[in-house]
Amino acid sequence: MISYKYYPGLCKINISFFAALSAATGFVLSGAGSNMRFIIMATGVFLLSSGACALNQYQERYIDTLMERTKSRPLPSGRISPKEALVLSLILILSGLLLLSGVSFAASLLGLFAVVWYNGVYTQSKRISAFAPVPGALIGAVPPAIGWTSAGGDLLDPRLLALCVFFFIWQVPHFWFLSLANSADYKKAGLPTIGEIFSKEQISRITSVWILSMAAAGLTLQLFIIAAHHMFNPGLYAVCLWLFIGAFSCIRLIPAPLPSRTVFNRINLYMLLSMLILSGESIFLL
Repeated sequence: MISYKYYPGLCKINISFFAALSAATGFVLSGAGSNMRFIIMATGVFLLSSGACALNQYQERYIDTLMERTKSRPLPSGRISPKEALVLSLILILSGLLLLSGVSFAASLLGLFAVVWYNGVYTQSKRISAFAPVPGALIGAVPPAIGWTSAGGDLLDPRLLALCVFFFIWQVPHFWFLSLANSADYKKAGLPTIGEIFSKEQISRITSVWILSMAAAGLTLQLFIIAAHHMFNPGLYAVCLWLFIGAFSCIRLIPAPLPSRTVFNRINLYMLLSMLILSGESIFLL
C-alpha cells in the first residue's frame, strides 16, 4: 500500500519551500524574467529539493533508526518502504531538473550540482567530519543562483555573488545548531559533532563570529542590491541589529550552555525577514 500521507515528511516540504523561496528571491532581485518562467522555476526548485531530501532520508535510513529525533521518520518507522522512497526521490529530482531545463540550461546545471553536492559530498562527509557543514553550506547558495539565472541574470554578476555569500554564511550556523541541539543523538549514531572538538566557550565564540558575519553580509547587500530606493533600508538595519544582539548574547552566556534552539530560530527568522525585505524592495521598484 502506497502511503501518500507520509510523503510530505519524507520530502521535508518545509525545507523545500524555503529553497523555493530562496530561488524566488534570486529571481526577483535579478529584475527580469516573466511570470511563467518564475512559476516554472520555483516549482522546479521545490520538486528538486523535495527529491533531494527524500533521497537523503533513503541514504540515512539506518542512521535515523538510531536517533530519537529521527526514528519516527517514514523510513525508520516502516511507514514507507526504501524502494518506494527511492523511486519517489528519483521521480521528483528528474521532474525538477526537467522543469529547470525548460527555463535555462544554467539553472538545470546548478540544480544537478546541488543534488550531487548535497546527496553525494555533504551526506557522506558529515559521517566523517564535524566540519562537513562548511562545504555543505554551499548548498544554500545554489537556489538564489538558480533563480537569478532563470530570470536571465549573469552568473558572474557581483550582486549575485554577494547574495550567494549571504546564503552561504547562513547555512553554516544553521547546520551546526542542529548538530548541537541533537548532540546526544549524533553521538549515539556515531556522527561527529563540533561539541567533541571544541569546548562550550569556543563554540560560543565561533558561533558568534558566524552570526556577526551574517549580519554584516546582510548590511553589505545594500551596496549591491538596495541602491535606488531607501524606504526598505530601515527594515534591513533593524533585522541586522536584532541578529547582532543575538550574536553578543552567545558571548555573554559564556561559560553557560549555548541556547541552541533560541539562536537557531533567530537566524532562520532573520533570513526569512531579509528575503522579504530584499524582494519587497525590488517588487516595489518595478
